[in-house]
Amino acid sequence: MAAAKQSIPTSTDSLSATTGYGGKRSQNRLSRIWRWPSWTLALPAGIAVVILLPIAGLTLTLLQPDLALWERLWATILPPMLRNTLMLVGGVGIGTLVIGTLFAWLTSAYEFPGRSVFDRLLLLPLAVPTFVMGFVFMAIFDYVGPVQAALRTHFGEHVGLPPIRSLGGAVLVMTLVLYPYVYLLARAAFREQAASTFEAARVMGFSRTQTFIRLVLPLARPSLAAGVFLAMMEALTDYGTVSFFSVPTLSEAVVRLWGWGSGTPQAVELASMLLVFALLMLVMERALRGRAKYYQVGGGSKGRRMNRHRLSGWKAALAPLACAGLLFVAFVLPMIQLTSWTIQELRGFTTTAWQSRFFEYVGNTSTLAATAAALVVMLAIFVAHGVRATAHDGRFSRAARVIARLLTTGYALPGAVVAAGVLMFLSPLDFAINDLAESLGLDKPGLILTGTMTGLVYAYLVRFMAVGYNSIESSLEKITPNMEQAARCLGATPGRVLWRIHLPLLSTGIAAGALLVFVDVMKELPATLLLRPFGMDTLAIWAYIAAFESLWREAALPALSIVVVGLIPVFLLMRIGDRVPAT
Repeated sequence: MAAAKQSIPTSTDSLSATTGYGGKRSQNRLSRIWRWPSWTLALPAGIAVVILLPIAGLTLTLLQPDLALWERLWATILPPMLRNTLMLVGGVGIGTLVIGTLFAWLTSAYEFPGRSVFDRLLLLPLAVPTFVMGFVFMAIFDYVGPVQAALRTHFGEHVGLPPIRSLGGAVLVMTLVLYPYVYLLARAAFREQAASTFEAARVMGFSRTQTFIRLVLPLARPSLAAGVFLAMMEALTDYGTVSFFSVPTLSEAVVRLWGWGSGTPQAVELASMLLVFALLMLVMERALRGRAKYYQVGGGSKGRRMNRHRLSGWKAALAPLACAGLLFVAFVLPMIQLTSWTIQELRGFTTTAWQSRFFEYVGNTSTLAATAAALVVMLAIFVAHGVRATAHDGRFSRAARVIARLLTTGYALPGAVVAAGVLMFLSPLDFAINDLAESLGLDKPGLILTGTMTGLVYAYLVRFMAVGYNSIESSLEKITPNMEQAARCLGATPGRVLWRIHLPLLSTGIAAGALLVFVDVMKELPATLLLRPFGMDTLAIWAYIAAFESLWREAALPALSIVVVGLIPVFLLMRIGDRVPAT
């Protein structure tokens, strides 16, 4: 054992041999050679400060509340909004947990006809924005919609469905769109569990159901908690669906009150409360994971995993029917309806008329999304490089971890909260610039920050920096540190290491991060509504305004366009899932 241990060279030994250094003094000298300069973390720290300034402004509002205003809010609109928000978030959390977990277990633990197809297709609802699903369901299942009209025709006037424009309808729609968050993470957790653990429980006399409840679910708790948290955060940030369904929530109230102008102080106070909700949910997600460890011997992607049990008889017929039913309601039905409306709408316009309007909105959306994606990826590269360079340096390792954690905060916040924070931060700057111009005898430039793309793109940076950063960081972790250390020993500067080593190896992570940010910006509604420049509407705004006025056919074309582009990252997720070894 001692001989074997001595024969394995460390990176320090290898580099010592290569560069001619030996002994403890030489290794300390070598360590100083590849140590990164103290200013390497300065740029990531500066970017983190810029990203967090809008959130910090709202945090200061929490420390100085307007008690009189809170009393008026509590006496009027706050109690029903709080109740609706809590019930919406809780209902979506329970619904996505049940549906996502059960179907992940069905496709992971059992074999039935069409399993491999449904295993991937059940991810498709991820491409549909919640507000798009909301107005499609409202048009189909409302009292005057085709489904209830057919029921009344065949079974009498007193037969009908529960009202879709309700809190329950909003919970149903969001659950159908958001269950893939839980499904995706639960499926991965189930397939990473070791076969020996499952087999030991079966040998002890537990049925498959008992093993699932008492063993598999507890081991998958971190993944389930993460998936439910993502779904609940999406429900908390939603504006379009709850406004369609006439369900006042905190997020909906922030956008509505800000649009009134006179309601800006109330919107700021409610945005600060929404910030508290988001932070509490972050804490709750950490608490659900707990301090327990979930390691397994023989688990992971390379270990032997449990065999699927082949279903037979009526169970073999029921399983694909259940998967097909869920897929039809959550994806196929909305796509059929949107396609039908789009065809009807295009027939009523000349080619020139609809093309000019459509491409105007596509141009606005693409400009905003591409600009935000490019800036997010560029800044994320600098941050990830700086954090990586100092993460293992005892002087700055804690600071690097704090910066990485803070940069992901914005994604956990509702778009309305981010927009309110950006407006609170940039508006005084706009006024200061105009006052300075007036004092110098120059013409006032007007609102150059909050009245242009600048403020909106800034909000996208705060909201989606975590998306680009996590994608690039995951790719950066696959690069062995020996390559950087060798380059530093040869005299390469940090900038040269980034340009010649990191960037060529990060191409996949950069492309994935840019694509995810692009799609998220396309679907973002509250921040775009609050901050968009006058006359610069996007596909999401077009679809929302048309649907809000019950112009279903007009809303179909932009909504369908968003869904089609949103399918791209979903297909990438399917490909990643296909690379997981089969059981």
